[in-house]
Amino acid sequence: MPLPQTVDAVREIRPVLARPSFSPFEQLPRTTVLGFDLLKASLAQTAYWIASRAQARIPTQISFLNAHCANVARRDWQYRDSLKSADALLPDGSGVFLAAKLDQQQLGENLNGTDLFGPLCRCLAIRGIPVFFLGGREGVAAAAAENAAAQSPGLKIAGTRHGYFSPREEDDVIREINASGARVVFVAFGVPEQDNWIARVRHRIDAPVLLGVGGLLDFVSGRIPRAPVWMRKAGIEWIYRLKCEPKRMWRRYLVGNVTFLLHAVGHALNRRKRAMVHQVDRAAARAIDVAAASLGIALLLPIFAAVAVAIRMESKGPALFRQTRIGENGKPFEMFKFRSMRTSGPSWAELHKTANDHADSITFKMKRDPRITRVGQLIRKSSIDELPQLWNVLKGDMSLVGPRPALPAEVEKYSVVERRRLRGKPGITCLWQISGRADLPFDRQVVLDVAYLKRRTVWLDLLILLRTPIAVLTARGAY
Repeated sequence: MPLPQTVDAVREIRPVLARPSFSPFEQLPRTTVLGFDLLKASLAQTAYWIASRAQARIPTQISFLNAHCANVARRDWQYRDSLKSADALLPDGSGVFLAAKLDQQQLGENLNGTDLFGPLCRCLAIRGIPVFFLGGREGVAAAAAENAAAQSPGLKIAGTRHGYFSPREEDDVIREINASGARVVFVAFGVPEQDNWIARVRHRIDAPVLLGVGGLLDFVSGRIPRAPVWMRKAGIEWIYRLKCEPKRMWRRYLVGNVTFLLHAVGHALNRRKRAMVHQVDRAAARAIDVAAASLGIALLLPIFAAVAVAIRMESKGPALFRQTRIGENGKPFEMFKFRSMRTSGPSWAELHKTANDHADSITFKMKRDPRITRVGQLIRKSSIDELPQLWNVLKGDMSLVGPRPALPAEVEKYSVVERRRLRGKPGITCLWQISGRADLPFDRQVVLDVAYLKRRTVWLDLLILLRTPIAVLTARGAY
């Protein structure tokens, strides 16, 4: 179902919001700029998505990235990690869009907090979702809440609190938020404090959606005026802010903007160099894939025939098993394997709920799966069941080396970090396949997959391919 495209069409948004067919697990498009995954969407789409997550009680940390944030993140590793761990990072300001242009990337709309606030509050009001305002000086949060409720009739204000509290008062603040019943919390402590605080305490706060909004409450409360519309549209609102607060803002804008621009230019040049090397590596990897898959299929045909006969003799059903998996950039494809299970018995969904040996609840692994046949046990331990995927490699859906392809039901549960493993072609073998296979917890598999995709070279692929037979012979984690 298409998401609403314009902020002005609030009346069009209203009936759509009530439809239960929309999945809040749906991920909006993203674009990588300066090493950060930024949301690529309109203001209305973003507001709609956030409200849907809040209504479905899906834990969601939202942060913004502007030129100042990028400068701070370069020198503050904790803040950088907080931004990268956010479930959604929103592009804020003309500086980020300039960096995207230098990087030859496309973003959606400018999703700065002040422009997003109105559409988001309207969506929250329509759904009856209570909000909490936290931050600013004494009285600022209360004034912001009052103005927000006036601009978005029906908006439920769960509570407000100023942002000047001591570490000893933190527990009281969290208890106050939880007691309020809020599902969305606007946290306005400024950068980097707000995002680090959210990342640190999000597991203790009952409200599913937490947004780090910087000085937003000062604008909404009316304490600080916004620039004229023409300046905002021209992307020079920073000049107005510098004029209003020269003592506080001169270093951030006059020094910070130049620093950011130099970093953006340098990053773009380095990225283009890396892209050229990456293209050469991908071409070489594809040539190796085609040659090796063609040779492998030709040489292994007798084994394929013998395995197919053994499977058919032991149990009824086809020798080959086809299943939809998720490939590069989330594209589904049909993956082939030798069938290792009986065609009758408990379903995957039933076993996933009651007999999963992986505690993460995303992936399903069972050491003594009653569905597996005797032939199936043999071909799974020796990884012979994976050999038909050479055809997937030849077709271009898979590569010899890459993250193992996931099921659609698994991908639906992925966090933003976990979705990074979908950035490359899935493979028959991978880094964690030679490091413990299914015995490794899923979060460790993700770390290894993402690290591989960042550092992938032909030589690394060859090293993994050479070590794969050793992993197969030891059969560690194969079941």
